[in-house]
Amino acid sequence: MVQTDNELDRLAQTLGEALRARCWHIACAESCTGGWLAKSLTDVSGSSSWFGWGFVTYANAAKTAMLGVPAALIDAHGAVSEPVARAMAEGARRVSGAEVAVAVTGIAGPHGGTSAKPVGTVWIAWASPDTIHAEHELFAGDREAVRRQSVAHALRGMLVVLDRVQD
Repeated sequence: MVQTDNELDRLAQTLGEALRARCWHIACAESCTGGWLAKSLTDVSGSSSWFGWGFVTYANAAKTAMLGVPAALIDAHGAVSEPVARAMAEGARRVSGAEVAVAVTGIAGPHGGTSAKPVGTVWIAWASPDTIHAEHELFAGDREAVRRQSVAHALRGMLVVLDRVQD
């Protein structure tokens, strides 16, 4: 599914309104999206009232140093995995003090894919005060399409998380 900038803007705006209504803050930890998620959030006027922390942890060493993801976890499962996505989301939440966080790690291509983890493989995790949820996606398209779909899915997923969380 191709996402447009207008749809990303709409999703970010809706998410910002939901966070503002709760007086909550969000943090994001990104690998394959390289800051696009944070850009989408901060494109919303007034986002400083609910967004304060974004981590671009493209290198495995950055995931460990900035978010506290254990190197052994990355070695055991790979950077593009459910355990690492979960650890990234929880690390972003813990380090930032935000009530919720989202993390994205994946293989946007055109290189880097394997038979086990082809190009388009993405793990997204959402951390809230009482749970961490992760989903695996296999997005189609070129590098930009995979990244754009990842950002849209991350924003949509956070809206679902907020709907489910009890204040």
